[in-house]
Amino acid sequence: MSWLDDVKWDANGLVPAITQEVGSNDVLMLAFMNREALARTAELGEAVYWSRSRGRLWRKGEESGNVQKVKELRLDCDNDVVLLKVEQTGAAAGEPTIACHTGRHSCFFQRYEDGGWHAVDPVLKDPERIYK
Repeated sequence: MSWLDDVKWDANGLVPAITQEVGSNDVLMLAFMNREALARTAELGEAVYWSRSRGRLWRKGEESGNVQKVKELRLDCDNDVVLLKVEQTGAAAGEPTIACHTGRHSCFFQRYEDGGWHAVDPVLKDPERIYK
């Protein structure tokens, strides 16, 4: 039996994957993985996800250059959520680390206040300059 068989995949063959930054413990993003994405992540030491919108594997940083180097892979107590502890790298030396397609450090930049969601974290780089 493979270690991949221990994961409880959903009806679509996916498992949620939470990505957390080593050091700061910031939650950077939530994505999904299929078996191949999880296997490739373990093999490469870099985050590979399943893009539901693109219908294909997606290596974090393939367009933006913001690669996630995986330091630890963990599985939750119910075996149905994966946690990646990563070192987020910038596209170039000295650039801020960006996980979100909006150009922010984390995808969790909106906070509930006064009856609505408000962006509370800055855009570090214009997404038009990140994605071609």
